[in-house]
Amino acid sequence: MAEADPAKLKAALRDRALALGFDAVGFAPASLGGEARERLAEFLARGRHGDMGWMEEKADRRVDPKALWPEARTVIALGTSYAPHEDPRGLLGHPDRGIVSVYARNRDYHDVIKGRLKTLGQWLHAAAKAEIKVFVDTAPVMEKPLAAQAGLGWQGKHTNLVSRTHGSWLFLGEIYTTLELPADEPGEDRCGRCTACLDACPTSAFPAPNQLDARRCISYLTIEHKGPIPEELRPLMGNRIYGCDDCLAACPWNKFARASREAAFLPRAELTAPRLADLAQLSDADFRQVFSGSPIKRIGRDRFVRNVLIALGNSGDPGHLRAVEPLLNDPSEVVRDAAGWALTRLAAKTIPLGGDAA
Repeated sequence: MAEADPAKLKAALRDRALALGFDAVGFAPASLGGEARERLAEFLARGRHGDMGWMEEKADRRVDPKALWPEARTVIALGTSYAPHEDPRGLLGHPDRGIVSVYARNRDYHDVIKGRLKTLGQWLHAAAKAEIKVFVDTAPVMEKPLAAQAGLGWQGKHTNLVSRTHGSWLFLGEIYTTLELPADEPGEDRCGRCTACLDACPTSAFPAPNQLDARRCISYLTIEHKGPIPEELRPLMGNRIYGCDDCLAACPWNKFARASREAAFLPRAELTAPRLADLAQLSDADFRQVFSGSPIKRIGRDRFVRNVLIALGNSGDPGHLRAVEPLLNDPSEVVRDAAGWALTRLAAKTIPLGGDAA
């Protein structure tokens, strides 16, 4: 029998979501205010989305949940904490190791979260005969503004969601439903005058608070960008080979976040502090095997090895030349380009035998 009381159904749904492993639940109308629309319009107009043409192609559906699904009445925003056990920036002092973004050190979160969303959605459909659609960062959904509107937190100056309980470490997912459910109070901005996230960015990717230029963002450069990375940005990337957590890790609200105990998000040993020289040797088959079930797999071997070579070039260790030189003849143009750059950087660190070191 369908649950008649929307408030009781909302409470029951929240309890069910927490039992399934979600850490935060909020409810909002299936609409977005003018601020979110204006931010996206400016972001696209300035070309700050870079190669991510899909953002512009579906902008009309992105800014209006009902353009994506006209029957939607309520958005149920859900968050799952992936807070790390230690500061991921600790590896910056180990230039022979690669830094993989915390979110990508184990299973692809899309698969984990989507499975839970479907289970919760099926429960809701059975309980209230409601129609539902579920999304996890794979459709034109402005999940951060929606999560803020649903009370999960607020968008910080780094444009990511910040939670008083979970800091900057929340995976987000949404259930759109035809049900009218009571909305929660939107999250209140509690950043104050803090600029820790902006100050932490290695490449100055924030033109102003609450504005991001993806073309300078290491996460964009190492994941979304397909071609050669601009040479002026390469030295600033350090040993970050897949994504970047610096602005997230710098947020003072993280002090309240408990480290995730979710087994699917605990780091795999081989991705905690991988040796760059080993990663540079990956063939396409090796890459697919090592990163099976990982979000890293989607960028392909060539882009990944490109990132590794830039990190090797930044290591300052001429001993890595033996890992770089074989890739000067790699079939991939983007790999050859990165290898040539790394070789030039590392060769400049060597002192010729019999030469004058003075």
